[in-house]
Amino acid sequence: MVHKNQKTESSSCETAAPQQTTEGQDDLIRPKKLSNPVLECSCRRRLHRELLVSHRCGLLPEEKPELTRVLEQRRLEQHREREQASQPPSDLEQELHKRRQKLVAYEQEELRHRENIRNIPEFVRVRENLRHVTITGY
Repeated sequence: MVHKNQKTESSSCETAAPQQTTEGQDDLIRPKKLSNPVLECSCRRRLHRELLVSHRCGLLPEEKPELTRVLEQRRLEQHREREQASQPPSDLEQELHKRRQKLVAYEQEELRHRENIRNIPEFVRVRENLRHVTITGY
């Protein structure tokens, strides 16, 4: 008596029980090779194929949680800052620092000058403006 192996494709991943066959007069049961449910299941194959494609394209989600990534970035930034602090500044950095200080000093002087002008009474400002006006036509 020989049983036919009938496969029905379904969307769920079910394992089929191994079927046994009998041979002729000996009535010996020959073992049949066991099937691999992972290879036989079409939904697993499709999932694996999709994961491979998304991995190649770089579409996989981040492997590390966001908090872990942020902490690593902070640690790296602090490490870089420590390295920069331990090294003496270059000539270019020193010159840029001097220029920045001069610019800040100039801006502060401008603010003081504007405040002084604002605090002067209006009649004094008008008088200063009249001194600069030239009379023409006489």
